[in-house]
Amino acid sequence: MDWNFATTLIGSLPYGSAKEALDKVLDGRITCPAWPQMQALGYSESMYVQTGCRLPGIEIDDVGKKITVDIDSYDPTEIYTAILSEDVSYFRHPEEFHRGLYEFTGRDLSKFKAIKGQVTGPISEGLQIVDRNGRSVIYDESYSEIVRKAVNMAARWQSEELSKHNSNVILFFDEPSFTLLGTPFASVSNEQAAEWLNESMKGVECSKAVHCCGNTDWAILLGTDMDILSFDAYSYSHTVAMFPEEVSRFLERGGALSWGMIPSTDDLAASETAAGVVKLFKENIAAMVGKGVDEDLLVRRSIVTPQCGLGGMSPEIADRMIDMLRDVSDEMREHYGVTE
Repeated sequence: MDWNFATTLIGSLPYGSAKEALDKVLDGRITCPAWPQMQALGYSESMYVQTGCRLPGIEIDDVGKKITVDIDSYDPTEIYTAILSEDVSYFRHPEEFHRGLYEFTGRDLSKFKAIKGQVTGPISEGLQIVDRNGRSVIYDESYSEIVRKAVNMAARWQSEELSKHNSNVILFFDEPSFTLLGTPFASVSNEQAAEWLNESMKGVECSKAVHCCGNTDWAILLGTDMDILSFDAYSYSHTVAMFPEEVSRFLERGGALSWGMIPSTDDLAASETAAGVVKLFKENIAAMVGKGVDEDLLVRRSIVTPQCGLGGMSPEIADRMIDMLRDVSDEMREHYGVTE
């Protein structure tokens, strides 16, 4: 699919209610709106809670902001029954953890180019949830498998639900912990991580994106079954440009790049302008073209987003960044002559 600098958001927004957030998201500035994670409403809206809330035996600590499980006492019967019978309804997202999603699906979403949802990817989810000793459950073979299958089923349920409201759905698998691969903080090989990510994306009937907001081995991600690579292009585009052959193959098979060009922190936002971002964006594209990536294909397969979620910003600055997102998209489309 050709995206031609279409815009979307990563996830979190700082507004005080789901209604306020959706009024901003759906006011016409964003081409492919996303349901918002309501960070201001507490830990219940954490991406890890949202994706992991159906996992067996978990305890959610709202004050300490952590999820734990007693590896020796949980009962997997119910969740495995749902998994084996492919009962995606079991993984219906509870409204208490997804207020932005249900406000989103209560609106008219049919007029947009696409709509976007998100789950936490299996690596990040598995590293974030810990046992009684503080050890990540990703290192427990049995529970790690449950996490991967739960991510997959949650993604399938959400994809099916969003498809009722718009025929073109993008589902992001948020994987911030991919930046930790190869370090002592994530004793998981690149190959294992890619295999687990593919397992979690299997059978998800929509455009599948992976979002990583730091540096990683991009060749590993570009070789997975995803359709869209979402990355912090404002800070790390040069690292993606180090893999021109892999980027070219990815684009040629129908993949797209989702460029995180809009600042998502107050300090960067304070000194940045749309003109400055456009200049950097053009330079980033030129760098890839200079290494052999086809410019026309690159333009047609480009999406624009903030670097990461805007939930840590003040509402006023977040609103200004949504304006900047629209302005950057408009200027890039005009510069490269895309009208669609």
